[in-house]
Amino acid sequence: MAKASAIIWPEYIMSFDIARTPTLEAVANADGQALAQDLQKRVAEALSAAEKQTEVVEATESQHAAAERLEKLRTSQRVLNQYAKDARERLAKDSQAAIDTIIESAAGMERPGKPAKLDFGKLAELTASENHSRYASRALEQIAEHLIPLAQIANLRGESHAMLARARAIERIAQERAEKVLLRLRDAVTEEMVLPVDLSKGVLGALLAQADGLKRRAIQISESADEFERSYADRQRGKEGRA
Repeated sequence: MAKASAIIWPEYIMSFDIARTPTLEAVANADGQALAQDLQKRVAEALSAAEKQTEVVEATESQHAAAERLEKLRTSQRVLNQYAKDARERLAKDSQAAIDTIIESAAGMERPGKPAKLDFGKLAELTASENHSRYASRALEQIAEHLIPLAQIANLRGESHAMLARARAIERIAQERAEKVLLRLRDAVTEEMVLPVDLSKGVLGALLAQADGLKRRAIQISESADEFERSYADRQRGKEGRA
């Protein structure tokens, strides 16, 4: 007769026939739904504990600072873009007004009793507006060509580092849980001599899967940062070559 495997839980641990079911899988609860919910709860607790570890807290704070820096630069870029657009429209209007004033003052110079000089009074204000517009454009250029690309790279690096920190913290917690489980199995191993153990289906397996997913994502983000950095360096070399 073929031998089968059996799933047992604490309340019925003595109700199986070892001759018929030598392969056992012990579970904490016979109710599959309750078992899954309890497993999810314990995994969530472990993940929450990982988030509180010093390495993770510091990496997360650093990543948030990089993300905030990037968002502030993007906000500055939007504001300056709007300012530059409005400034161009004002300059076009004010330039024409200044020219009209000069023309009118010139036309009046040949009339008796009129000022004997051209009216350049609006030029000072116009020059100031042109300077503001020019510096706003230079600020936009610096943001677009340097500050945002570098901030994007730093943000990606920070995100990758934070994910790796979480993965390491989760793996440490999984290792600690595994050691506790194996200590509890020590007496059983001493008695049975050989006791196969598969820890991949419980909380430990779920934690290791989480850590593995974080590491794979961290590697992908790090590779994206490398690509951004190469692209930025290539642009800078191209500008230096044209200079």
